[in-house]
Amino acid sequence: MAFKSDIQSAAKRVLGHVQVTPVLITQGFDLPYPIELKLEHMQHTGSFKARGAFNTLLSRPVPDAGLVAASGGNHGAAVAYAARTLGHKARIFVPEMAGPSKIALIQQTGADLEVVPGAYANALELAQRFEQDTGAMQVHAYDAAATVAGQGTCFAEWEGQGLKADTILIAVGGGGLIAGALSWFEDSRKIVAVEPNTSCALQAALKAGAPVDVDVSGIAANALGAKRIGQIGFNLAQKSNLTSVTVSDDHIARAQRALWLEHRILVEPAGATALAALMSGVYQPEDGERVAVLVCGGNIAPDPFG
Repeated sequence: MAFKSDIQSAAKRVLGHVQVTPVLITQGFDLPYPIELKLEHMQHTGSFKARGAFNTLLSRPVPDAGLVAASGGNHGAAVAYAARTLGHKARIFVPEMAGPSKIALIQQTGADLEVVPGAYANALELAQRFEQDTGAMQVHAYDAAATVAGQGTCFAEWEGQGLKADTILIAVGGGGLIAGALSWFEDSRKIVAVEPNTSCALQAALKAGAPVDVDVSGIAANALGAKRIGQIGFNLAQKSNLTSVTVSDDHIARAQRALWLEHRILVEPAGATALAALMSGVYQPEDGERVAVLVCGGNIAPDPFG
């Protein structure tokens, strides 16, 4: 579990290591109300994941064996980047479904990369085995207190930038980002979890009353394709006033295109998933409800510049 005080400590720890990402207020996307966008796809390595990676590495001693992480792509790139910045070696396991763009991003950091058949769960299994065999420090993508506290710094930063919204829509994969939001805001703002309807581990867990395995597919699966929601994220979601919705691949693709056409914001499908809930009408704000969207990732495939 992570608490607001942990996020405050993490914010001081990662200061100077992560980008302060901009905020955009816009009346667009064929919506009859303005929305506030936090452009976290402009973070180091193209996603919010750098926050959790730096907080983890800076909050405890790193063993001589270095670091190990499993990732659908964005987390692996963030850990590899943080490791290189701080002078540590890193072994990263990613599934083939991460795709060539994210695999190339990790390779550019100089990390020791292993691409494995299957999905994120298969990469995690090998990363855990590597940890046991070598003594390397595991940097979990979402289900670790240091990761959650690091991701929570995004929301502390956003509030410091003058966040006005009553409601914040956040895309969910394994649950680390939304856990950071729930930990920071507590009950002060409404949080809406948005998942692809083909990769919805959080909604399945909330219906079942406990984390359960789900099938994973769809255009955002290499970022939001956790087979099972993390325990930290689930616990926080279950006890909070969390609204959970799902969107189709078509809705996500439409929102992804709209971000480009209206603002020249180029994001991967996961980065457009929260916006898709508004554009599709899956989530409809009440009259006067002020809404905000976290744009979480920009590692589009294929890389438009090769």
